[in-house]
Amino acid sequence: MRIGWLSSGHDQAACNLLSDIVARSQQDHIPLDIGAVFCDRERSESPESDRFLDLVERLDIPLVTLSSAQSWAAAQKESVSRAKWREEYHRGVMDLLVPFRLGVLVMAGYMLISSPAFCRRYAILNLHPALPGGPTGTWQQVIWQLLEDEAPETGAMMHLATAQLDRGPVIGFFRLPLRGDDWTGLWAQFREKRKTMSVAEIAAAEGEDEPLFAQIRRHGEVREIPLLYQTLRLFAEGHLNTAAGAVFAESARLPMDLTELVDEEVAKR
Repeated sequence: MRIGWLSSGHDQAACNLLSDIVARSQQDHIPLDIGAVFCDRERSESPESDRFLDLVERLDIPLVTLSSAQSWAAAQKESVSRAKWREEYHRGVMDLLVPFRLGVLVMAGYMLISSPAFCRRYAILNLHPALPGGPTGTWQQVIWQLLEDEAPETGAMMHLATAQLDRGPVIGFFRLPLRGDDWTGLWAQFREKRKTMSVAEIAAAEGEDEPLFAQIRRHGEVREIPLLYQTLRLFAEGHLNTAAGAVFAESARLPMDLTELVDEEVAKR
């Protein structure tokens, strides 16, 4: 299974994600075949993306670029709608990726919404920091909603990208309990604040420094790369396959609960 890597290379995290996945696969002797990396930024658009492009070249992975910023600027001059531009832009991306014969694509810091045609052509994996059926939005929005709901658990999932954000078919996920000795005191402190403040007011006053919020983020973030890695490992080893933009497993039912594998990966590193 040849994997395509989609990234905007917009920050150091994009570099860390790619280098970490490659390093883990090498350490574990997993035949992870990243057939091409696509970046929607070209040389000299930003120092951050230039560092990402440098990394791809050092890793000796085929690199494909097509500037979304330049493409969108040209479309605006022609009064092209965002939706139509998205279709045309990703048609160009698909044309560029054809020679690499990719089986599955993974969004790894890719900041664009994929076109419906792109999603139909490829199985495109996206990581969302919530359990299936959980909150949508950014990771910050997800955590504040968990606190609003006093959720007993959270997690993250790898799902197929679709036109409906954060709601595509789920491939795998992990669970993270938010109860127990490590959490009791933090919940007690948070509930004391709730007696006089709404969650929105707590968010405005403390932001990401709120202790319970920060604890959830720490425990979730450290598991996200292992979730991505274990999902890609299943593709590399032939346990997951794709057909017509869908994903199937011959010996398991989707979605797969990868909590045990993810926790083992966290403990190992």
